[in-house]
Amino acid sequence: MHCPFCGNGDTKVLDSRQVEEGTAVRRRRECDRCLRRFTTFEKFEDSPLVVVKKEGRREEFSRSKMMVGMIRACEKRSISTEQIEDAAYAIEKILRNNHEREVSSAEVGEAVLQQLFGLDEVAYIRFASVYRQFGDIQRFMEELHELIEKRGTIE
Repeated sequence: MHCPFCGNGDTKVLDSRQVEEGTAVRRRRECDRCLRRFTTFEKFEDSPLVVVKKEGRREEFSRSKMMVGMIRACEKRSISTEQIEDAAYAIEKILRNNHEREVSSAEVGEAVLQQLFGLDEVAYIRFASVYRQFGDIQRFMEELHELIEKRGTIE
């Protein structure tokens, strides 16, 4: 790394830290010639993850868009924003690790449901009711029964 002050090509790393959820590295450096210190950032570049919608349209994956739906499902529940962010990050990590460049919107929805199931059952049902587009009370009740079976007990 060249020193931004004197242009010397010999610098040493004093400290390194992961930032931005591990997708970048912050390095504190010192120039061997002028002894001035400076900070550099190295960021991992990843190819975009594309979501294929039901009708075949493609759009770039947006964690923030996914989080909007999750936050709406978690309204008035005792779930912190940090828990939702952690779940969204976990979903994105799973999707990126399991696919090359494209993922179906159905896979994204199922991954959200899986994370919400672990966070809060009411949020899970709320999201499922929108995502699975329950047409009537019978379908809603079927989902509730499936939830009870997964959980194993009725309280």
